[in-house]
Amino acid sequence: MTTDAITSPAAQEQERPPGYRWRWWALAVVLMAEIMDLLDTTIINVAAPAIRGDFGGSTAQIQWITAAYTLTFAVALITGARMGDLYGRKRLFVIGALGFTLCSALCAAAGGPGMLIGSRAAQGLFAALMIPQGFGILRSVFPPAEIGGAFAAFGPVMGLSSVLGPTVGGFLVTANLWGTGWRMVFLINLPLGLAAALLGSRLFPRDQRTTEATRLDLPGSLLLSLAALALIYPLVQGRDLGWPLWTYLSMAASVPLLALFGWYQRRLKQRGGSPLVEPSLFRNRGFTSALAVGVVFFAGMSGLMLALTLAMQLGLGWTAQHAGLSMIPLSLGIALGAGLSGAALGPKFGRRVMHAGLVVMILGSLGLWLTFAQAGTGLNSWELIPALAVTGFGMGLLMAPFFDIALAGVADHETGSASGVLNAVQQLGGSIGVAALGTGFFSWATHHGFTDATGWTLACTAAALGIAAGLTFLLPRMPRKDSAHG
Repeated sequence: MTTDAITSPAAQEQERPPGYRWRWWALAVVLMAEIMDLLDTTIINVAAPAIRGDFGGSTAQIQWITAAYTLTFAVALITGARMGDLYGRKRLFVIGALGFTLCSALCAAAGGPGMLIGSRAAQGLFAALMIPQGFGILRSVFPPAEIGGAFAAFGPVMGLSSVLGPTVGGFLVTANLWGTGWRMVFLINLPLGLAAALLGSRLFPRDQRTTEATRLDLPGSLLLSLAALALIYPLVQGRDLGWPLWTYLSMAASVPLLALFGWYQRRLKQRGGSPLVEPSLFRNRGFTSALAVGVVFFAGMSGLMLALTLAMQLGLGWTAQHAGLSMIPLSLGIALGAGLSGAALGPKFGRRVMHAGLVVMILGSLGLWLTFAQAGTGLNSWELIPALAVTGFGMGLLMAPFFDIALAGVADHETGSASGVLNAVQQLGGSIGVAALGTGFFSWATHHGFTDATGWTLACTAAALGIAAGLTFLLPRMPRKDSAHG
């Protein structure tokens, strides 16, 4: 054996990326930010009736307490990701976390719906600065051999946070801690946000430039924001307004706006400029296929959660807390599937684990449909346990390897753009699922009752998951071992 074949401890230390020592703590901080975002998206739905009881106001105003956050967050995500490339991911994460915390305090102190809606919109903007920095930060502290395990944690955390949001919200509103009532769903962000900002400033490595660009692509940012606004605004508001003609015209207008944005990005790159989204990302078949899978999957997942929530509370008359507690088997299934997939199956079988997860989710969705159809209005929580656990297990199997495979071939200088696009696709898929399946659910419930409406929505969910399973064949078979350079 030659001496060249032996790597000394000192050499190994030099090969490790900056911040390696605190890498798992850094992962915990990034996941804390993800949890805040996902809880804030779902927890407010449970608090909405109590907020309306305090403030009054129209149904549209209450709707906008949720929509203001979702809309500004989705519109600004890709711009926020690019700003991290330009001005430093650590800096943008800390600024975003502090701003998110301040806006949470303003939401809790709101004296009327106007202030609450405005604070929620600002909260979404700061979330768009904070959330897309996570992938780039993790790639800078984890070596290639370990980055897959870090990305595998995102799936289960996102799934569990989405499911537990209504449970936590129901508990906080019902408990009325210190007389805060619904305001506690915002106050809970204060310790989490301050901890994320403080720990991020201490644990994340010093920012290093990942791009030669010196300024933000403002025309590209404006074009993309207009395209996102034209698509997402009618998706959020259309159901409440009865889908007037302008909602369809607005969604149709988003297509040429996106085409114009893509053309401008290519022209800017050819002229030596720095585009908002790296055009090379869309020549990466694995990444573009992952975007397609993400849109369809998150639409199906949102439809599934919507059907269950509406069926339990409106169809069966359960309280928000009862419905939230009934979802615990889904959470446990996610945890089990994600743990198994992330630790053993994902690294060994790659995208085949995603296929298996989608098939299991389809079987679980059909099982839920059968359970609701057989039990009808006499359904109890115990009867839902098998189908919920199976559905959650499949969800965990899929989500653990998803981000690792999606980012497999993404270079360092593309990370900010890629993470912003992935997060935007998640929001877009969720909005499409809620708008399309929500409209269908209420229409079917009006004419045929909640049991048939639940079955229709679950059948559509299973179909969407089937489409996602077909698209998954376009993904790389395995995550590239050398794709995660720090």
